[in-house]
Formats: sequence, structure tokens, C-alpha cells
Amino acid sequence: MANKKKRPTLQDIADRVGVTKMTVSRCLRDPAMVSDAAREKIQLAVEELGYIPNRAPDILSNAKSHAIGVLVPSLTNQVFAEVIRGIESVTSPEGYQTMIAHYSYSAALEEQSIESLLSYNVDAIILSENVHTDRARKMLQTASIPVIEIMDSVSPRIEQAVGFDNTKASRDMTKALIEKGRQCIAYFAARMDERTRLKLEGYHQAIAQTQQTPISLQTEDASSFTLGAKLLGQLLELHSEVDGIVCTNDDLAIGALYECQRRGIKVPEHIAIAGFHGHDISQAMLPKLATVITPREEIGRVAATELIARLRGADTWPSHIDLGYRIEHGESI
Repeated sequence: MANKKKRPTLQDIADRVGVTKMTVSRCLRDPAMVSDAAREKIQLAVEELGYIPNRAPDILSNAKSHAIGVLVPSLTNQVFAEVIRGIESVTSPEGYQTMIAHYSYSAALEEQSIESLLSYNVDAIILSENVHTDRARKMLQTASIPVIEIMDSVSPRIEQAVGFDNTKASRDMTKALIEKGRQCIAYFAARMDERTRLKLEGYHQAIAQTQQTPISLQTEDASSFTLGAKLLGQLLELHSEVDGIVCTNDDLAIGALYECQRRGIKVPEHIAIAGFHGHDISQAMLPKLATVITPREEIGRVAATELIARLRGADTWPSHIDLGYRIEHGESI
């Protein structure tokens, strides 16, 4: 996608539908201003052509913006704050601005954010997911700019991916609890985005190698310490025999650990608890949390470095870069 091709214009849509350019413009500005039949045809043409509105001045429409778009699911999640820090440690010295948008783990909002960033003619884009709507993929194809997806090095990718193997990392952490002699291990999952599903699959793969029955508590709610405590309470009511918990992130693990302490349940003597990502607090608490240490800032640095190399003319690049992870046993398993 490094060589830009001509983007579809209002006139292209008008020619396909058989209406005037003014009618197309009016429809996109206020759909209620045109007939239902015309609106349906125009919207279909917009999707088929991968039309991207142009919010930049016309004089700049074919020029470089020296901006890189970055999409993250959350601006408050420490994981992505560190990724952004890594990106900007490379882009800023190279004279590139970052245009950051978030989409709250919603594919529909991600599509809107992609459209918004592309409308400003960003030179390249970094995505935090590898699952996108068909229209989002079409717009990225139409834009013909370098695209990198991060946080997952294994799943199918648009062009290039930088990250690690979420499934294997979760499997290895679950195995660490098994090797510690835990006989009944449960999994806490929140958000249920694609990476959470990959981690849950890793847990199931590890449990399948034992005589244990898999137990998982899953919710679409956002991760938090409070949610981790809530899930711990639910687990004890449903499965009091559990002696180990693997969590999809550190927030849930820390919340569960603190709830154990509040209830007088010793960690790890009675219940072992493990998180994922290795936030700074996980290594400062007592007991120190067992967790998967992931290279968030390095992922940002590498992704930005790869993009800038491609913007400078590199015509070959690795389709995926796996930066690995580290299992930290801590003191909680």
C-alpha cells in the first residue's frame, strides 16, 4: 500500500449512481436532503468504492501530511499508553506527528475512526486490532498507505504485524500454575475482544493436557480492579474448589488478589493468581503478581520504525515481527 493511487471522488460516486456531484455531496452532508432511493444507491456506491472524505485542503490532498494515524481501543488503558510512548519516541524525532483516535473496542467505531484519520490524508496508520469491518478494509485498500497491526504477531494481517503470540503466552502462564501443582484452575475474561479470545484459547489448550475441567467467567464489561473482585466473589460461590486463577490482564488479577486478602484467603497458599501484561504496580505489590511481561513500548517503537522505513521507500518488509514475552512467576502462584 505504499504507492498511493487515486482515491475515489464525489464525481466517481455520481457517475456510478447516475446523479450529479452536487446530489452526492448533499447526501453525504445531510442524507435527509435526498430521496430514499438515491440515498441507498449513493451509500452503496460509497461502500463499494471505499470512498474517503477529504478534510484536508485540496492543495494538500496529494501531498504528504507528515502524520501517522494511530488507533487504540482505549486512551486510559496503561497498555496502550505505553505503546503510544514507544511510537512517539520514534515519530517525533523523525518529524512525524501522531494523530491518535480510540474506538472503545467497537468495530463500528474503529471503522469511523479509520475514515476520520484517512480523511486527513495521514501517511501511514497503526491499528491495534486485526479484525475489521469490510468497509474499513476497503478504505485502507483505497488509501494505499502503509498499514501495521500491533499486539498480535500470529493472526491473519492486512500487510504487516508487530506483537507477540497471545495464545501461547496464556498457555505458558496456565502451564506455570499447573506445574505449581494447582488442581482446579479458572480463567477470568473481560471485554471479550479478539485478543481476550486468543488468551482464553491458550488457557483451554493448557487445561486440555490435564484431567482438569475448564472453568471460565466471561463478561463484556470493561476490566477493572473492581471487576476482578466481583468475579472472585462469583467464582467462590460457583466453584469453591478452585485453587488457581489465570486472568486476561493485570487489572482483573489485582482486583481478585485484593479481594482474597479482604476475605482472609491466602495467596498463593489457598489460591494462586496470575495476570497478563506486567504493569508496574504488579511488580510493586505484596505479594508480587505473577504475570506475562509483554513488550508494549518496544512494540510501539518497532511499528513506528517499520512504517517510517516504508515511507522512505523500503519496498520489502517482514510480514510479522514477534517480539516475544516473558513469564514472571512473582509470588502469587
